[in-house]
Amino acid sequence: MRKKVSIVGSGNVGATAAHWIASKELADVVLIDIIEGVPQGKGLDLLEAMPIEKRDSYVIGTNDYADTANSDIVVITAGIPRKPGMSRDDLLNTNYKIMADVVSKVVKHSPNCILIVVSNPLDAMAQAAYKLSKFPRERVIGMAGVLDSARFRAFIADELKVSVENVTAFVLGGHGDTMVPLPRYSTVAGIPITELIAPDRLAQLVQRTRDGGAEIVKYLKTGSAYYAPSSATTEMVEAILKDKKKILPCAAYLEGEYGIKGLYVGVPVKLGSNGIEQIIQIKLTAEEQAALNKSADAVKELVGVIGV
Repeated sequence: MRKKVSIVGSGNVGATAAHWIASKELADVVLIDIIEGVPQGKGLDLLEAMPIEKRDSYVIGTNDYADTANSDIVVITAGIPRKPGMSRDDLLNTNYKIMADVVSKVVKHSPNCILIVVSNPLDAMAQAAYKLSKFPRERVIGMAGVLDSARFRAFIADELKVSVENVTAFVLGGHGDTMVPLPRYSTVAGIPITELIAPDRLAQLVQRTRDGGAEIVKYLKTGSAYYAPSSATTEMVEAILKDKKKILPCAAYLEGEYGIKGLYVGVPVKLGSNGIEQIIQIKLTAEEQAALNKSADAVKELVGVIGV
């Protein structure tokens, strides 16, 4: 029996995630949205591409949560997108109301699913989904670190003119201005990038990573990034469905790890068929820990506003 992934929100991120997941033949895909016609049209368009791609993924679009029943994974992208000049925090209250509505319907139809939250502000929305769903923390995961690390990797590869396959990078903390890229744990073919890139230039790449989403919003003017966010989501989906035990940076609910309790913060985790199977604790310098604490404080402020 094929796996089933439902994606809530048929905008650019949701529809593109459906595209990646179906084209990799990871699962059958249900694209759901409150807007009538859009998920149906995009779902049918993707389904008609499958014979060309030689993939047997079945894709449908719907407005009815009954069609999402018994999903293995539900990806939540629903929410209003960021516009120029708007911070992720501005989205908070509107997207929280949307999240509350979505989670209640998802839990009703797929009580055993794993939730991957993509809606912004990411960490606060993941925390909202965790509290609203009453799922164990292993089954509610925020997508942020995979995307932020990919941006950092892209910039490192471009700077050094090397294959992106050679580059590993780690970004911890909240998905926003306080994220914590870790050059010490970032390598090119095993060589620390601190050995290959001058400190001042490296600081510029770190800052560009922090501003990664805003840089794209500035160019697009009427929307935000979607190719990389949906690809990052798909990597998480694949790690779970294939039980890969892959270590990826994700937003997870910490219960004392890294000295942080009761908050969703980006850390390295092992993803497998049960969702988060282990939170990996790495040693941080005092400076890195302080930066992570600052990032956690920013998340704490947001979850305080919405009371989760």
